[in-house]
Amino acid sequence: MARLEQVLLLEPEHELKFKGPFTDVVTTTLTLTNPSDRKVYFKVKTTAPRRYCVRPNSGVLDSGASVDVSVMLQPFDYDPNEKSKHKFMVQSLMAPDNVTDMEGVWKEAKPEELMDSKLRCVFELPSENEKTHDVDQNKITSTSASKSESSSLFKSASSTLDDSEVKKILEECKRLQAEVQRLRDENKQIKEDEGLRMRRSAPMTGSPSGGANAALVKEEGPTTRLLALAVLFLILGVIIGKLAL
Repeated sequence: MARLEQVLLLEPEHELKFKGPFTDVVTTTLTLTNPSDRKVYFKVKTTAPRRYCVRPNSGVLDSGASVDVSVMLQPFDYDPNEKSKHKFMVQSLMAPDNVTDMEGVWKEAKPEELMDSKLRCVFELPSENEKTHDVDQNKITSTSASKSESSSLFKSASSTLDDSEVKKILEECKRLQAEVQRLRDENKQIKEDEGLRMRRSAPMTGSPSGGANAALVKEEGPTTRLLALAVLFLILGVIIGKLAL
């Protein structure tokens, strides 16, 4: 006796397509619809059960109801010769009235009561252009993420300084700048005083004391400059230390 025609509507009808690369789980959806006026039991089977995870793989559909079945292909090394071996079958059975034991119904069902549809698996590998596009897209995404992260870090560092801390830093800078200016003025005054004293004692330039005074003037200039540089470094250290905190 010929089997009954499949009562369920399948979408897609004949092929389940999986698009690689197959280095991660690839999922496709099979939609089952019951257009009849009775409940229908269904099962989804495959010739390669270790390669696929199917959810749900069985159940019951009320009249007019639909269900989306997720077919998840597990990662594997793609072999072109293996693609024709993978097939799926959707098996269905009209649910008897007033029966709740679905497994019992399946076990007692006669072959002529079963309806089935077969689907083959199609593996599609991305073209070289698609691969290049994916790589470029990943680079763009990575660059955008890096910029966003840098911006976030900058904002985070800025937000750690409230108005009072900024005000304290500016006041400290002003105070240190004033100290540097005072040292410069003192250095300038010392040079002017020493110059005046040297001009007054010009006839005695050949004496040992004259040479000592000249050496003293030469030493005071560099010493003051070093002190000014030290103060500037101190300013930078204070600012950097506040930012680090």
